[in-house]
Amino acid sequence: MTPTVTPGLATNQSVKEAVDAKPQHVVATYHIETSLDLQHAAEVLAGEQSTGTFIRVARESDDLRSRFAAQVVDLEEIPLNGSSPLPGAVGDPAKRRRGRVRLRFPLANFGPSLPNLQAAVAGNLFEIKELAAIKLMDLDLPEAFSERYPGPAFGVEGTRRLMSRPSGAMIGTIIKPSIGLSPAELAEVVAELASAGVDFMKDDELQGNGPSAPLAERVRAVMPVLQRHADRTGVMPMYAFNITDDIGRLEANHDLVVEAGGTCVMACINMVGLAGVEFLRRHATVPIHGHRAMFGAISRSDQLGFSFRAWQKLARLSGVDHLHTNGISNKFYENDAEVLDSIAAVREPLLGQTPTVPVLSSGQWAGLAHATYAATGTDDLLVLAGGGIHGHPDGPAAGVKSMRAAWDSAGRGEEMATALAASAEFRRAAETFGAPRG
Repeated sequence: MTPTVTPGLATNQSVKEAVDAKPQHVVATYHIETSLDLQHAAEVLAGEQSTGTFIRVARESDDLRSRFAAQVVDLEEIPLNGSSPLPGAVGDPAKRRRGRVRLRFPLANFGPSLPNLQAAVAGNLFEIKELAAIKLMDLDLPEAFSERYPGPAFGVEGTRRLMSRPSGAMIGTIIKPSIGLSPAELAEVVAELASAGVDFMKDDELQGNGPSAPLAERVRAVMPVLQRHADRTGVMPMYAFNITDDIGRLEANHDLVVEAGGTCVMACINMVGLAGVEFLRRHATVPIHGHRAMFGAISRSDQLGFSFRAWQKLARLSGVDHLHTNGISNKFYENDAEVLDSIAAVREPLLGQTPTVPVLSSGQWAGLAHATYAATGTDDLLVLAGGGIHGHPDGPAAGVKSMRAAWDSAGRGEEMATALAASAEFRRAAETFGAPRG
């Protein structure tokens, strides 16, 4: 469809020309739904998120609007998806229509600032009553953001170097049970996993700095185990200690880990916020493992929130070196197509910055290696298997070996049957977890 534009706003054609000619703007793509005219709803959205209010005011001149108003670049009607309208939406629900709209926001409105960018592209808009659905699907950002935000310091290459895994999938796990282990018990699990050849271990997002296993005690228990393993083998697995906390404690938590010889810290992005991650990035001297806990709250609904594709750009700019994407055949709500799009999104170049490592997790085990490799075409992945390693019938060490055998086989281009025939650990995993996906 070819919409008109409200008087005082540039025409769609002139907006498109400006988008191509001067990249001093952000273009945000939304899926919206409304019982009103789609064009009107898009214009309400643009006005609410820039110069407008519910009525034209005295100083909102045409000149001011031409320089600072968000503008509708284009609008395309798309099929309804059958979901219920948001509470408080106005109009007759039977008349709802759905559209894909792109809005152009002048960079001058907020500058290259992630918190203020979010206020513009994802602020009050979720409360607009003219909209029965509104989801931010993508963001096109100008180079100014990469000039302010350096992005990942280590990424794929730096992570591989620190864990001494120059090629092949990076195999990791989450410490299980998630909480409840004493620091001494944690050290025993770490020793077993390290001896089995795991590349990476991490605290669960539920394991923060609680009184039963404080961060300082976990660091004191784990790091000597890893150091002894490195002295014997020349390789030290990477352990991501969860340092998520109030922003004012992030530096001290990071320093505690690094001073003990640690090579990775983990932060729950949505708990400390993008500004918290960026604060940590400016101080960090080791990779930041970015956990997406609480992401479902802003993405699971198809009527509201952020798509992963939009959100991951903000997370990467804030400085995470590793970013959770979920994995295929997972235990959560996302289907394989959504997961594979998330992995692809994290692997796409972003403003010339260091590539972030996609982190696969949730229900992963050796039997998914060949299918995942075939679908992604890469082993520049950090594959985390919690139950898939700790729940192996012959113990965590066998779980690690099953993962390594399957992923190495997939990387060599072998059939899955070849890997099963060659690895007893893989066969035992299949007996426990079900039929592998080829």
